[in-house]
Amino acid sequence: MELTNITGLKGEVTVPGDKSISHRSIMFGSIAKGTTEVHNFLQGADCLSTMECFCRLGIEIETKGDSILIHGKGLHGLTAPDNLLDVGNSGTTTRLISGILAGQPFDSKLSGDESLNSRPMKRIIDPLRQMGANISSILRNDCAPLYITPARLHGIRYDSPVASAQVKSCILLAGLYADGETSVTEPSLSRNHTELMLQEFGADLRSFHALDGTTKATAVIRPCEELYGQKITVPGDISSAAYFIAAGLLIPDSEILIKNIGINPTRAGILTVCEDMGGDITLLNQRKEGGEPVADILVRTSELHGITIKGEIIPTLIDEIPIIAVMASMAKGTTFIRDAAELKVKESDRIETVTDNLKAMGCDAIPTADGMVIRGGNPLHGTTIHTLLDHRIAMAFSIAALAAEGHTKILDSHCVDVSFPTFYDTFENLL
Repeated sequence: MELTNITGLKGEVTVPGDKSISHRSIMFGSIAKGTTEVHNFLQGADCLSTMECFCRLGIEIETKGDSILIHGKGLHGLTAPDNLLDVGNSGTTTRLISGILAGQPFDSKLSGDESLNSRPMKRIIDPLRQMGANISSILRNDCAPLYITPARLHGIRYDSPVASAQVKSCILLAGLYADGETSVTEPSLSRNHTELMLQEFGADLRSFHALDGTTKATAVIRPCEELYGQKITVPGDISSAAYFIAAGLLIPDSEILIKNIGINPTRAGILTVCEDMGGDITLLNQRKEGGEPVADILVRTSELHGITIKGEIIPTLIDEIPIIAVMASMAKGTTFIRDAAELKVKESDRIETVTDNLKAMGCDAIPTADGMVIRGGNPLHGTTIHTLLDHRIAMAFSIAALAAEGHTKILDSHCVDVSFPTFYDTFENLL
């Protein structure tokens, strides 16, 4: 993909359904009794990997446009797969499904592509083993491929060293099959789609914050007899909306309305950061759909300034840091991003990938052990962007290309299909 600078993005856009919620709708619908109807489902590669895995586990799933029908078989209705479960490039699929498979009466093996099979799985292997699960890394490197065999699970109290929705969700899902109460305490609250949606499906689950003045958050689940199919409308993914938010702020003479976006506080840190940087952002038509807060987001061109981003806000915007870094590169002053070491174990080492590409565009960007320092304000220039097949790098630097001088080539731009297959086409509506 080759891009050049533009001005005057105007109009309304919609973005695909939320990736996290789409994944969970498949998983929870499959282990619920009855049919789950999902509208605005994200037809991205990662969510399709989840769908394919549950089809291999004996679940019938019908696709009708951007809606799907999941014919669930209940908590104990999955059947042994006839082959390896291919999770593709999806860490969410791998970690969450492992919690479900740990409680099944059959063997299963999980594997993905080269990138997925290099991502750390010890963070779920350890707590699942504490619950009694038989789960192992086939290559003994604490990564996929994973092998899971039947086991009797028991409830645990787990203090997670990281605020990770994937780790938390894996343990809570295993807790559905345990013989007692299971709790997960995080250093700060990660995205809570699992808790909200499982409650809608009928799980015995509660959440609460620490009373000791810290940011710790705990979710507790008890095994239940059954979950029940639901009707779900997936809000637009704020991680996908983030690129249009940034484009509206950075591209001269722009005004963009992004419709029907999920603004769950555990995901919406990008909005706080944009406002703190001086961005002109207005939330319109705020409402709730299926327990999730939703709004339309109006964005206008703004003059941004550098800020410090750290602490408990990081889990609420971890996937948006590549595009935040792009905004910082064009903001006046210096932006510090800290407490984000989790970036090293995403689809690429996003600390290294982001700073390398910003440097290539002429920005003074310095990687650190847990983030980056970006000195903004100087014009970016076109270059060749190495995405390393990371969809969020491709989309973030596509926005940088639209604001940079000259031409920019985005290598392997097709990787956007993971979460936003129509990403480049959507910009056509704004030109």
